[in-house]
Amino acid sequence: MLDPDSGLSLTIARIVQRLQGSSLHSQLERQARVSLHKPEIKLESLKEDIKDFLKTSGWEKKLQNAVYSELNVFPSPCHPAAPPEHMKEPLAYMRKAQGSWEKRILKSLNSMCTELSIPLAQKRPASEQKELLNKWNEMGTDEPDLSLFRPVYAPKDFLEVLMNLRNPNYENGEQPSFRNHLGLIQVPLKVKDIPELKEDFSELGLNTGQLGIDDSAQVPPEFFENEHVRVGQKVLAEQDSAAAQQYVRQGCPTALRADLWALILNISNQPEDILYYEQLKSNVIQYDLLVDSLIYKDVKLTASNDDYYFVFEDYLYQVLLCFSRDTSVLEHFTYSSATPPKSYIRGKLGIEEYAVFYPPNGVIPFHGFSMYVAPLCFLYHEPSKLYQIFREMYVRFFFRLHSISSHPSGIVSLCLLFETLLQTHLPQLFYHLREIGAQPLRISFKWMVRAFSGYLATDQLLLLWDRILGYNSLEILAVLAAAVFAFRAVNLMEVTSLAAAEAVLADLSTLKVMPLLQIFLFATVT
Repeated sequence: MLDPDSGLSLTIARIVQRLQGSSLHSQLERQARVSLHKPEIKLESLKEDIKDFLKTSGWEKKLQNAVYSELNVFPSPCHPAAPPEHMKEPLAYMRKAQGSWEKRILKSLNSMCTELSIPLAQKRPASEQKELLNKWNEMGTDEPDLSLFRPVYAPKDFLEVLMNLRNPNYENGEQPSFRNHLGLIQVPLKVKDIPELKEDFSELGLNTGQLGIDDSAQVPPEFFENEHVRVGQKVLAEQDSAAAQQYVRQGCPTALRADLWALILNISNQPEDILYYEQLKSNVIQYDLLVDSLIYKDVKLTASNDDYYFVFEDYLYQVLLCFSRDTSVLEHFTYSSATPPKSYIRGKLGIEEYAVFYPPNGVIPFHGFSMYVAPLCFLYHEPSKLYQIFREMYVRFFFRLHSISSHPSGIVSLCLLFETLLQTHLPQLFYHLREIGAQPLRISFKWMVRAFSGYLATDQLLLLWDRILGYNSLEILAVLAAAVFAFRAVNLMEVTSLAAAEAVLADLSTLKVMPLLQIFLFATVT
């Protein structure tokens, strides 16, 4: 175990090292040099005067936000003696399972490549480059033949893998306490119970004002909303990421949401960020990747058929095609259990100096991947800013929904939390569904993998994602999934098959997220 002082020292050293290579560091140096010419800067108190200048000119706040962002994204440092893979995933059997799953995905991708005789990557002819550049803002009008392409995998394939996860330290004959868990996930991970969740999500309590609740016994909704907007404007004026994160736990006013999320994620869309996006776009124009067709296919199968999101088809292509080329995404693999796939230059298989990551960002899209971007299109209409927000949301949260790990926000823990909540607090419903072959997780898994995108009405989804950002956790997805089952419990007790249970839960678009969460967490007898 790492003692607190050593842990703090390691954290500080890591943050300093990371920030030294950032554009913020060079901007701070530039501002410090500029300040030397100001009359209020005295030689005898140079250090303090420069500090005061950086504070009054707003640069100290930008540094604080950058540090806060690093603390939110990167895990606490491991013990110095721990092997590096422990930072990715401490449990060996989880690492092994993730490795096996990655091999399956690569096998699927390679077999498609071979069947269709299409290279993984190739340079576009000049005429095609020109054509793509001309129709960059209307790619949705293009109708390439995608009939031979198929998604590399779908959420149900991933669920089958998670159902077969086992901790090898337990022999089959043993009956430890977690075997009392009758759900599909059979791994002994610690998940929270309702009292712990109540404590963690205390701001969602019945006596606290919330956006997304139509009536409150304590405060008239219009009074709370007006005051909440006023406070939100003040938080934005202060440009404080930590304050913004605390604020959105009670929901974001629609007019302030885009700016508040950008503040929490420390996205400012500087000229260099816009230039970086343009470079990614140039890469898309020049090179054709096999994953481009997978992205096209996914958007056509999902967002293009969605009543809320079909109008954003062009934005989705732009963002996802650029995302596939973005090598800065590779950095998240230092704290993800996943490993980016490698490809080799033809004829050089196995020779490391001829290896490249494929796709360049290391992320192979799956069925439904585009739905991580779609809701953000309601908030951001400037492509480079939309892109940065999505990339940051992905490397903070969404990657955990399609990789095997023991992290509390990882999909395995979310599945186990969902099943535990149902089995503990709605045992009759849980056993009934289990007996008729309608294991609840078979229905809710797709909701959680997509963070409910495409299932909830957009206004409700954004209220849910407010809380993901506010609590820096995905655990609320499992709580909401359990709350949906609790809400439809009476109807579900009458079904006699999986198909009938799915029919009862087929349409979530009329649900109000916040009342469901409040009732389940704070009106459940524990």
